[in-house]
Amino acid sequence: MDHTYAVILAAGQGTRMKSKLYKVLHPVCGMPMVEHVTGNIHQLGVEKIVTIVGHGAEKVKDQLGDMSEYALQEEQLGTAHAVQQAAPLIEGKAGTTIVVCGDTPLIRAETMQSLIDHHKETGAKATILTAIAEDPTGYGRIIRDASESVEKIVEQKDASTAEQAVKEINTGTYCFDNEALFDALKNVSNDNVQGEYYLPDVIEILQKQGEIVAAFATDSFEETLGVNDRVALSQAETFLRRRIAEQHMRAGVSIIDPATAYISAQAKIGADTIIHPNVTIEGDTVIGEDCVITSNTRIVSSTIGDRTEIRSSEVYDSTIGNDTAVGPFAHIRPQSALGNEVKIGNFVEVKKAELGTGSKVSHLSYIGDALVGSGVNIGCGTITVNYDGKNKHLTTIEDDSFIGCNSNLIAPVTIGKGSYVAAGSTISKDVPSDALAIARARQENKEGYASKLNRK
Repeated sequence: MDHTYAVILAAGQGTRMKSKLYKVLHPVCGMPMVEHVTGNIHQLGVEKIVTIVGHGAEKVKDQLGDMSEYALQEEQLGTAHAVQQAAPLIEGKAGTTIVVCGDTPLIRAETMQSLIDHHKETGAKATILTAIAEDPTGYGRIIRDASESVEKIVEQKDASTAEQAVKEINTGTYCFDNEALFDALKNVSNDNVQGEYYLPDVIEILQKQGEIVAAFATDSFEETLGVNDRVALSQAETFLRRRIAEQHMRAGVSIIDPATAYISAQAKIGADTIIHPNVTIEGDTVIGEDCVITSNTRIVSSTIGDRTEIRSSEVYDSTIGNDTAVGPFAHIRPQSALGNEVKIGNFVEVKKAELGTGSKVSHLSYIGDALVGSGVNIGCGTITVNYDGKNKHLTTIEDDSFIGCNSNLIAPVTIGKGSYVAAGSTISKDVPSDALAIARARQENKEGYASKLNRK
């Protein structure tokens, strides 16, 4: 059996990010960079993943949890030194090890698998993932001999004029024979300006030993992008957003303007759903089939049923059923659950409330901490008065009730099944089923009084 291992380099602080957040934890399309890398490696079915942690070690561990094992690089002394920290976990094991940087969130599982396959096919002790860069400035160049074999890697500062013209670059992702890797690491020197131990030196050591060193070129330079500052972070976000949008479109989702669709990597969207411009879909949101999500909508970690329309509204940590309409300009706050065929109209706020099938809150209302049954109609300007200054209280509105406009329901209170609340009422006591509740001052008409006022 051929064993495969993975080492993820995630110990750097990332000073160029100028941030309190450790570099590999910066999100790209809603997910930390290192989690993108780890998740893609998991798709390869490797036997063991070792993440090298340093700065922010505990936060990285908390983020990845049991997705990986961990090795601590207490002092950052270079990439070869970082890989060496994995020795207690994988040294001496026969097999193949892929080494990936934790700040390369765009690298695909398919590319890593192709690198591993090429490595095994060539019988190499080391294989470098390379790419063609239109502007290779700053990257190590791949220098090949007359037979197209890899001769050496030349860093930018050491490259001759001819070598600087080479556009094939070292991406920083490698595949090694595991035993050869750890043997070579023992011979890496820190005799350089930075006084660090560099992983590319392993390539040179293996070549001097007469071992085969191969290269596999990806056809997509952008997926090898390493994120070292906010500019590169923005570039990675742009590239990944486009990739995510294309995946959804190929699966049957219509995205009118992919350039303005912000869809998280975890989101799932059903076929024949239409996403209008300037829509943000975050977290592990699930949207069903045949939905319409109009412009200026934000949906966060929520589940939306089939044939539902969300119009210029915000939805957070909630569940919305089938054939439901929300908005425009509605706010669905966390822990809300809207059933099927529900209508939430313009300027309605729903918070920690459940609404049953066919219920409607069409205009300018606040429904918070409430259980609303099926077939309920809640008129314009209705407020569930849920807060007494210290605690929140529950309002219950049972099936088929009718709440007139401009009503205040002072919780805790229950509106019984099939009952009516007259417009303008302030309800502070339970209303029995099939009752009409009126709680407002009696109207008094003073005839001719308007003329008297006008004479003053």
